[in-house]
Amino acid sequence: MNLARLLCASLASLSMLASSWAAGYPTKPVELVVAYQPGGGSDNTARAIADAVRPIFPQSVYVVNKPGASGSIGWSYVATGPADGYRLVLMTPEMLVVPLMGIGKTSVDEFQPIARFTDDPSSITVRADAPWHTIQEFLAYAKANPGRVAISNAGNGTVPHMAAAALGESVDIAFTHVPYQGSAPAIMGLLSGDVQATTVAYAELRQHVETGKLRTLAVMSEKRIETLSQVPTFKELGHDLLFSVWRGVGVPKGTPAEAVEKWRAAARTLSQSTEFQTTMRKQNLTPAYADLSEFSSDVARQGQAFKTLVPKLNLKQ
Repeated sequence: MNLARLLCASLASLSMLASSWAAGYPTKPVELVVAYQPGGGSDNTARAIADAVRPIFPQSVYVVNKPGASGSIGWSYVATGPADGYRLVLMTPEMLVVPLMGIGKTSVDEFQPIARFTDDPSSITVRADAPWHTIQEFLAYAKANPGRVAISNAGNGTVPHMAAAALGESVDIAFTHVPYQGSAPAIMGLLSGDVQATTVAYAELRQHVETGKLRTLAVMSEKRIETLSQVPTFKELGHDLLFSVWRGVGVPKGTPAEAVEKWRAAARTLSQSTEFQTTMRKQNLTPAYADLSEFSSDVARQGQAFKTLVPKLNLKQ
């Protein structure tokens, strides 16, 4: 067989193998890795996705929690693993921030975003028995008492951390930032009185606001939250503070296109599922679907913005 025929035969074999692989994927369980502890919004999102895709994929998708180093441990586990479609990562905006703080070596550039599922704005929330009933009263107290107002966040380099730091820079107030291992413990820190406020996304603590335990003073979104219409945005108050916690799925760069497309199709199906949307809302998450191209563009745009913001805020490990 001459070289040309050998090459054609090889290409045909590879094409048949790829088609066979694509048709069978996944042939074994798929890991969806969450870089945070169980119980928070990221974990809830991942578990909702894993449950919802079971009818779509012949093999199960199960959630693996790998917390630590502000998320770097979990991201590294996926980035350095086989790029074969059997290890996905739950993507969050912290992936854009943490490496800029010198924590870990895994960059968002090592992943291919596939789809975004949720997007929730950060808030300034205090205990219901706190003396501040408006954001103006809260900021006035914090300004008069530098460093005495402690704000909990979901960990160094998380969006709540960035939101609080950016607020302090915007209003020239020195806050004390208290990192926790995720949103759930950050909320508990506020409920227990260990801190005076939190910048965790409103959706994740809404149940405590609705039951009268917490009070949200302002949100960091373009528009007021529909179910919180009496609470102003920082933009209304003259501060360009837009921070939100979005969550989506991604895979390591180099993952076969067939696997990417199957997950892309699955995400599109979930975005049209009333049952899935209802599940997300019951878990205090706001559905906000974005397909691969839009999601990838948003990640790139926000990444550039954080490269300017993080050095300005002087955030360190």
